[in-house]
Parts: sequence; C-alpha cells; structure tokens
Amino acid sequence: MSSLHPDAALPAWRKRSPRHELLVFCGWLLALCAVYLAFQVMTRDTIWVFVTDAPRQVADVGSRMLPPDWAYIGELAWPLWETLNIATLGTLLGTALAVPVAFLAAANTTPSARLLRPLALLVIVSSRSINSLIWALLLVAILGPGVLAGILAIALRSIGFIGKLLYEAIEEIDGSQVEAIAATGATRAQVMSWGVVPQVAPTLAGISVFRWDINIRESTVLGLVGAGGIGVKLEAALGTLAWPKVTLLLLVILATVAVSEWTTARVRRHLI
Repeated sequence: MSSLHPDAALPAWRKRSPRHELLVFCGWLLALCAVYLAFQVMTRDTIWVFVTDAPRQVADVGSRMLPPDWAYIGELAWPLWETLNIATLGTLLGTALAVPVAFLAAANTTPSARLLRPLALLVIVSSRSINSLIWALLLVAILGPGVLAGILAIALRSIGFIGKLLYEAIEEIDGSQVEAIAATGATRAQVMSWGVVPQVAPTLAGISVFRWDINIRESTVLGLVGAGGIGVKLEAALGTLAWPKVTLLLLVILATVAVSEWTTARVRRHLI
C-alpha cells in the first residue's frame, strides 16, 4: 500500500513558467542595460569635480541667502500685481478661445468631422506641445518685452489644456437630453444652448479655475525672458547675485502659489 499523500503527485503551483521567468529576467536585464547606457550618454560631458564640490557651493549660497532682505518687499507689490494680472487675463483669454475650439474638436458637436475637427485638434496639440516659456520667448521677440507678451503666452498655452479637457467632457455628455431637445424641433443653436452647454458649464468652470492656478505658477517665471511680472525682479536679483533679495522673492512666490492653491481648492469644492 502506497504511503504517499494523494496530492503528492500534483505539480507544485508556480506563478510563471520557467520560460516566462527567463523572459522576465531578460527583460529586466535589457532595461538595466538601457538605463546604464542612457546614464553614460547623459553624463558624458559632466565635470565631476563640480558635482563633488556641489555640497560646499550649496552651503555657501545658502549662507548668502539668509536672512532675506525684508526692506526689498515694498518694491514687489507692483510686479506681483502684474503677475496676477498676467495669469488672470491670460486664463480668461485662453478660455474664450478654447471654448469654440473644443466644440469644433468634439465628435458629437463639430459641424465638420473631416475638416474642422482635425484643424481644432491640431490647434489643441500645437498649444499643448509648446511650453508657456517658449511662447513668451517668441512673443517677446515679436511684440517686445512687457506684460502683453506674458498674457498672450499664458493664453496660447491655456488653449490646449482647456480645449482638450473640455472637448472630452463634451463627448461624454448625456445624449438623451440632446435628443429630447432636438425632438421638439429646436434649431442646432438651441440644442447646443439648452442640451450641451448646461451639461458642460460646471466642468468648464472647474477646468478654468484649475488652469488659473497653474498659470499663477507659470507667470512667475515669464519675467525671466522679459514677459513682465515678478520674474523680472527675480532675473535681476539673480543677475546681480543679490541672494537675500532672491530669498525674499522665492518666499513671495511660494506664498502667492499657496494662496492660489487654497483659493482654487475652495472654488472647485463649490463648483463640483
């Protein structure tokens, strides 16, 4: 009589087969090799003496940055106001331009799926592909330095962000409401006004407020390329190695972003 347990002849359970485990191992090995090669390419021109000396340089710069130059704060009120205006006006202009683009890009509202929809999607992709700092560089070269270049840079960058999220929201609306209004004999404009817009209006408000919060952050650095705002003061302080002023500017920017984050969170909580 056999003394073996009835389950002893059953094969042991394994998560992967030996062949699958070998493939996974080879995949990880190739990934590590790719990371190693990428690191070699990235650090090919690195001067490692500077890297090893970085902690001492950080300590030296940090000691120069403290304490902040509090007497300089009186000169930051107007640049900070310019920054807020760049973010706010840029968001409003970007929203105004993004709304029609989004309706043209949405598959269920575009009047021409072959011509206008691809063009609208191209506008959205182009806007999202170029950073606001690059837009600012181009606009400063065209319009000259100042707040106008910053406002337009923020607006052009916002079109893609708002337009993409909005047209996706339009495509996800409840179609039964649109069909019910169309069944009453309403015109296309009336269907859009009463069937589509009410469904996406809260989403548009939330997206716009969220984008305004992002634009507050982005507008603080546009002055580095001459597009106005508090970034102009930051660039000047960095250029003259006025580290106590740099510290104060960073603190002001941090406080501004924190307040905008708090404001945005409260507004979005009421909208959603």
